[in-house]
Amino acid sequence: MRLLPAAVLLLAGCAGGQRAATPEEARPTIVSLNPCTDAILAEVTAPGQLLAISHYSKDPNASSIDPADAARFAATGGTVEEVLALDPDIVVASSFLAPATRSAFTDLGVRVETFGGTTSVEQSLDQVRALADMAGHPEAGQALVRRIGDALRRATGQGAGTVEAAVWQPGGIVPGEAALVSDLLRRTGFAGYGARRGLAQADYLALEQVLADPPDVLLVAGSDVGQRHPALENLPAMRREPFDTRLIYCGGPTIARAAERLAAIRGAMP
Repeated sequence: MRLLPAAVLLLAGCAGGQRAATPEEARPTIVSLNPCTDAILAEVTAPGQLLAISHYSKDPNASSIDPADAARFAATGGTVEEVLALDPDIVVASSFLAPATRSAFTDLGVRVETFGGTTSVEQSLDQVRALADMAGHPEAGQALVRRIGDALRRATGQGAGTVEAAVWQPGGIVPGEAALVSDLLRRTGFAGYGARRGLAQADYLALEQVLADPPDVLLVAGSDVGQRHPALENLPAMRREPFDTRLIYCGGPTIARAAERLAAIRGAMP
């Protein structure tokens, strides 16, 4: 019998002794720099897989994540140095990530995935699926999609007819018809106030216009002086409701909470 060279036997022995990676080990570790993807990834990753979220998600007044859930994760300010110290496989960022920052990550061998804002429920559900697939947990993404769908189904049909609603955001601006919150308004029995008056995305809605031409319901998501003006109390035909700013900007699990809030407001109206 021909003897194999010792080097070949040694290599064969090493290969035979290697342990195959488990499915959990094969899934990438992630650092998220985007507060909207923070909220989704917190629900579709395994324990220890999401290494850090953005520092915005640690602010209970701005975060789309419950403070108790946000406390489970470290946070970064988004600097290259902070992220590299965590040694992630993937950095998830906004589509507005600075080109120099993206290049630095790429040059250092870190994969970067960017996600933009979503303007409809369908776009947001697609983003949930994409993030869950990227994380190696498509089943978790599908579970979140079902939960959002269930919340939307419960939120429909909360009243006959359509009620005109204006979302008054911080700074006195309004969302455009292509905004995600506008899609949610339509799905929960409301009609947008701005479109019929020629108001586009981020246009300013003056107090004087509200007083002269009030909507059926004013959803106040800001705290500017005009948004707290006592004159608003003298509009008996207009209902005024506080609307949490955290329900406006992000999709994913935020959609379910926003739909529930809008359904409660719509259901309480005659």
